Amino acid sequence: MLQIIPPQTQMISIEDKIKRKIISQKDGTLLFPEDFNDIGSSEAVRLALHRLFKDSFITRIAQGIYVRPKNNSLIGGILPTAEEVAYGIAQRDRIKIVPTGIYALHALGISQQIPLKLTFLTDGAPREIQIGKQAIKLKRTTPKNLKAIGKISSLVIQALRSIGKGKVTHDEELKILELLQEESETNLKHDIKLAPVWIKKTMSKALNNDKN
Repeated sequence: MLQIIPPQTQMISIEDKIKRKIISQKDGTLLFPEDFNDIGSSEAVRLALHRLFKDSFITRIAQGIYVRPKNNSLIGGILPTAEEVAYGIAQRDRIKIVPTGIYALHALGISQQIPLKLTFLTDGAPREIQIGKQAIKLKRTTPKNLKAIGKISSLVIQALRSIGKGKVTHDEELKILELLQEESETNLKHDIKLAPVWIKKTMSKALNNDKN
């Protein structure tokens, strides 16, 4: 005899499976509905995550993005940073992202200004996501702007673009050349070829150890 399982019972079963899967992961891991496609339909997963959020088992960071916060005995739950969320989205969507603008300057330590909007160049869909008081902005760009392979040198290219030609101070250039010394020579040589001529001239000084 065919047994018909009430929809409410099915939902409880999916919710329990999702809960067990979340518990098996490290606290602080970003959770997306797509992570649970093996458990149930997209609608069932969405409803189950919403219920777990309502029960305070997980925290919703933004639409469709959840986390089970790391716990600190002094300050309580620790949520992922906007930067961690941005790279989590990039990993989920299998897209490339490169920090740019004020965020690139801050990431290099050239600017102490903490940007309220973290702007990234991407080969994915353009969008803006609000994460608490900060926002993540993904700007569609050409493939050339995403070909840099060095973590530091790619940031330097975008930081110099943000400052502008002829506006880089002596102290900023010294800081940039100091940072580029930490980049591998192979990566630096590769990325210099991708930069505009005026940025190439600055970055090339790092290869010659020329800080004058």
